[in-house]
Parts: sequence; structure tokens; C-alpha cells
Amino acid sequence: MGTSRLFRIFLVLGSAFMILLIIIYWDDVGASHLYLQTPISPGPKTPQPPPQQQPQQQQEPRTSRTPSFLSDIDAFVNQFLEPGTGEPTDPAPADTTNQSERAEERYVPRREWKIHLTPVAAELRERQEQRRRLLQEICSTDAVSFPGKNRSFDDIPNKELDHLIVDDRHGIIYCYVPKVACSNWKRIMIVLSESLLQDGVPYMDPLAIPRDLVHNSSMHFTFNKFWKRYGKFSRHLMKVKLKKYTKFLFVRDPFVRLISAYRNKFELRNEDFYQRFAQVMLRRYGNQPTPPASVDDAFSAGLHPSFSHFIQYLLDPQTEKDMPFNEHWRQVYRLCHPCQIQYDFVGHLESVEEDAEQLLRQLRVDNVVEFPTSHKNLTASSWEADWFSTVPLEARRELYKLYQPDFRLFGYDKPDSILNE
Repeated sequence: MGTSRLFRIFLVLGSAFMILLIIIYWDDVGASHLYLQTPISPGPKTPQPPPQQQPQQQQEPRTSRTPSFLSDIDAFVNQFLEPGTGEPTDPAPADTTNQSERAEERYVPRREWKIHLTPVAAELRERQEQRRRLLQEICSTDAVSFPGKNRSFDDIPNKELDHLIVDDRHGIIYCYVPKVACSNWKRIMIVLSESLLQDGVPYMDPLAIPRDLVHNSSMHFTFNKFWKRYGKFSRHLMKVKLKKYTKFLFVRDPFVRLISAYRNKFELRNEDFYQRFAQVMLRRYGNQPTPPASVDDAFSAGLHPSFSHFIQYLLDPQTEKDMPFNEHWRQVYRLCHPCQIQYDFVGHLESVEEDAEQLLRQLRVDNVVEFPTSHKNLTASSWEADWFSTVPLEARRELYKLYQPDFRLFGYDKPDSILNE
């Protein structure tokens, strides 16, 4: 009798242990397998079911322990990727008692919900539609050709996805372009993602974020970091988020962006850019075989690359043989891959305040953060003729060929006054 009872006890314990192993297996392996076998619904994020319905949906796969849960993949992905009800960006719920107890929301101030009584102006909506339509047209026709235009998203190396910043709390992906208000947009992304705390509380004012942390890569979760977190499933998760999240970027006139990059990196004392780039330009084009050892010594001697030297550097075939263009003058199509990623919003620096207001409202985060008021842009497009007056005409035309895809993709006029003198 004692042996029989002992056998039954071991049988019960063994069954319980096997059930636990199955649950752990589906948690650790089965969930990832879903991304490989199941299609994902495209489109903008949709409201989740009421909180009281979620526990039933979450338990359903485990109690059945059968592949039948594959038919409910959209609900699973929504739950895995999207912020829950009660986030500051969602419509105010009827009952937030339970939501306020969530750890990640204890420090989120409940601001007065914005109720927009008037729709976004028709001309602004049409302007966005035109910009998106232009991208699709250029990418789907042979009007303009450029390297990488026809490759698939899977063909883009991870290292070329480091400009895509992801905010999972609000379902946003931002491709930052240096010299296009990217400092302020990175501040916005830090506030929204709550990736930086001060005394245990996330920053709520973008301008309060220390300047040296704004461009710190550890502050931003980018696509090229997915491999470290998700391993072999990283590409599949990228595609899911690209379908479900709102994607945006900001651009500016390509030639004006180059002027801004030159002024910021070579007319000001920047030791890093002096060592990496300015010394090369001075040796190659400035008749300085042994340029000063430091940027301070160079400025004291009145030496720095001219804007014409900078353009020569960009056009020199040896430049890209040595290393890819630096992000401050790399073409936008190489940074943000607009023919592989269908952006939902394309902002222009020339209308940044108007575009920023529209975008934050479209993202439903305008009650959480405001775009910092910018100082008047110091690099104006009207200065192009003066800056390029020292650049030979043939070099200007070659430069336009180099940046023509950006001009065409984002609707900037060809600078005929500079190219036809």
C-alpha cells in the first residue's frame, strides 16, 4: 500500500514538472517561433481590448497548449509591441485605477487631455500626402537611380540601421539626419521613451536633458542594437515594428545641409573632426604636408580647410575608399533607406515648427512633449551662391550628381543658379 501511494505521488509530481517544462518552452521558444510562421497585419496601431479581456486572452494559449493560438497572432503582437491602455498617448480610459499602479507609470504626470476641436488643416494633410507620394514615385520608377535603391530591407546591413531610433512605449520610429534638427528630435525621443532618469524620474522637458547625453548612443534603442537583444529573430521583429509603428524623418536642402556641416565641424574648434578629416583635407588640397598636430595649433596658425577643400574631399574617390561618408554629410537615402521603409511623415527643416506641431499631434504625444522653439536657422538657403562662389563650376555639377537622389526624393528644386553660371 505504501509503495502504491509513493508511486502515485511521484506520478503527480512528474506530471506537474512536465507541464512546467512545456510552459517554459512555449514562453522562451514558441513565442519567437510565431514571428517566423505567421503573417502580421499592417497598418497603424489599434486600440487594445479592455483590460478585463486581456487576462483571458493571455491565458488561452497556455491552457490549450496547441498550435491553435497561431490564429490569434495579431492580438499577441499588439500585446507584445504596443503600449498598454492608460499610456499618456492613449485616449483617457473610463477607469484608470489599476493602470495607475503600473510601475512604469508611477512617475508619469497626468496632463490635461488635449481635445482637438478642429481637424488638421487640409493643406497640411495634402502636403504630407504629396511628400509621401513623391517618395513612392521616385522609388518605384527609373526616374532616378542610386546605389541600393532596389535592394530589399533584408539586404541592408545592421550597421546601416543605426539611425533608426525606436520608442516602444508610443510605437514610434525616428530616422535621425544630422544637421536637420536631430538634437531636438533626439531630446523628444528620450523624453518619450523615458530612457534617461534624474533622481529616479524621467526627464519631461527636452531642453533640460544635458547636451552631452543627447547624442550618447546608450540613450537610444536603434535597429542595429536588435541583434544583441533578439538574436536571430531581430530582422523579423524589425519588420513587425516597421509595419505597426509610425515612422518619420526630417530633411533639408542637401546643399544647405553641407554648408551647415562644414560651418559646424570645420569653422569651429572640433578636435575629433580636425584629427579625422581636417588634417586629411589640408594635406591633400591645402598644400600642408605636415599640418599642425592639434586643432588649437591649427586655429592659432590660421589654418583650417576651406569650403572648397571640403567639396573636393567629398568628390575625391579616395574618400569613400578609406571609409564611408561621415553621418553629417552622408546622403539621407543612405541614412534612412526611404525606398525600403515607407515613412508615415516626412518633415522639412524649412517648415520645422509647423511640421513638428502636426507630427506630435498625429503621434498623439502633443500632451506629453512639445518641440523646443528653435533659434532662427543660421545657415540660410539664400547663402548658397556666396558659399559656392569659391567652388569650380564643374565641381558643383559633380556634387549635385552625388546628392541628386536626395534632391529628387524629398522634393527640393535643382539649384540651377549655382549649376549654370
